[in-house]
Amino acid sequence: MAHDLPPAVAAYVKANARLDAEGMLAAFAPHAVVLDDGGRHEGREQLKAWIRTATLDSRAIFIPEAWRDEDGRIAVDGLTSGDFNGSPIRFTFRFQLEDGAIVALAIA
Repeated sequence: MAHDLPPAVAAYVKANARLDAEGMLAAFAPHAVVLDDGGRHEGREQLKAWIRTATLDSRAIFIPEAWRDEDGRIAVDGLTSGDFNGSPIRFTFRFQLEDGAIVALAIA
């Protein structure tokens, strides 16, 4: 499924599957913003910390099942599994892209 996604989103998903923090970070623009679990994370340093705590520490891997364009945002539905309570959990990741990079990601 990841091969059907826009390139930046596919790169993020593939890096996440490898638990590759640098690969995940590389998919984002330097000024990107992530909204997740009530928090706002902006810029490279905050995104690095978010990737470490939200993904690496719990070995959280998102497996996309379907995606659609929502008025210019890429909405990707799937399951996240890992070492955390309630795993797996269904999420929708909404990506906003600009110049081939992720500039915003909202996870709900």
